[in-house]
Parts: sequence; structure tokens; C-alpha cells
Amino acid sequence: MKTVDCAFGWLMVVGGTGHAIGSLIGLANKPDVLVWALSGSLAAWLLAALNLMRVNRPMDRTLAWVCVAGSIASVFIALGFGVSIGNALDPRGLVNAFDAAVLAGFSLRTALLARRHESSSR
Repeated sequence: MKTVDCAFGWLMVVGGTGHAIGSLIGLANKPDVLVWALSGSLAAWLLAALNLMRVNRPMDRTLAWVCVAGSIASVFIALGFGVSIGNALDPRGLVNAFDAAVLAGFSLRTALLARRHESSSR
């Protein structure tokens, strides 16, 4: 399961990179909008990094809960993207939403297992 969890974290890195490349190509003549678009890539990379750290820190409940919140927010942002372009089934949004949902699930599992372990060790 750890390998699958890591794979989805790295998939988020790839998604953030794709977003950055697409933004640079599509918004090259609009630097004011490009700056904001690149902030989305940065957010994806940071959330991916947090999730990849969480994989190697299975007892860190705080980190796991931050990953749950960030991943759930990312699901809504990705779905909101599809709605905003008039195509809720756009694969770019759906793939990112699915990736974030899987990471939210893994993060929740980590948070709950860490709590159970903490309770049993008292």
C-alpha cells in the first residue's frame, strides 16, 4: 500500500508540472494571470510533498490531518475547474480530483491508524 500511496503523491507532482507547463504555454502573453496560474502548480507540488512526507511518517497525525484537508480541498478545486470551463467531465480536472481523493483516503487512513496506535500504547 505504501508504494501505491507514493505513486499517487508522485502523480500529483506530475499534475502540478503539467499545470505549470500548460500555464507557461497558454498564458505567456498574460504575465499577471500567469503568476496566479503558477500558484496552483506550487500548491500541487507542496501538497504532493506533504503527502510524500506523510507516507514515511505513519505516526504523525498532525501531518496526516493537514494532508486530509489539503487533499479534500484539491478535489473540490479540480472539480471546480471542470465546472468553470463548462465541462465537468474534462479529464484534466477528473484525473486531478481522483488523485487528490485517493490521497485524502490514504491520509485519513494514516491519521486514524496513528490514533489507534497511540491509544493502544498508553
